[in-house]
Amino acid sequence: QVQLVESGGGLVQAGGSLRLSCAASGRTFSSYAMGWFRQVPGKEREFVANINWSGGSTNYADSVKGRLTISRDNAKNTVYLQMNSLKPEDTAVYYCAGRMSTAVVITWLKWPGDYDTWGQGTQVTVSS
Repeated sequence: QVQLVESGGGLVQAGGSLRLSCAASGRTFSSYAMGWFRQVPGKEREFVANINWSGGSTNYADSVKGRLTISRDNAKNTVYLQMNSLKPEDTAVYYCAGRMSTAVVITWLKWPGDYDTWGQGTQVTVSS
């Protein structure tokens, strides 16, 4: 099982950009589907984006389509979330998550319970 560590969070003004990284340990990363979720206090963790094992298939929440892009580099055991045109409502703790899966289509992997490995989270704050 891989272990995940997020980085890249911070404070940014509305309209700005950030790139989150999630570094995985272990030799099986390329067999994992990966996802990004976010959570604000008092609310449930919500799906942001996911990517299949090869990087050939991605899915996004409607609220982030066209602004956030998920990608991965299996040679570096890392998954990324490029965040552009950020809005104050994007403020949250962002978590990366993994699940061993070599499925090509992963549109169904949109719930926290679908993933069995989680990072510690990184705070993203967007000021207005």
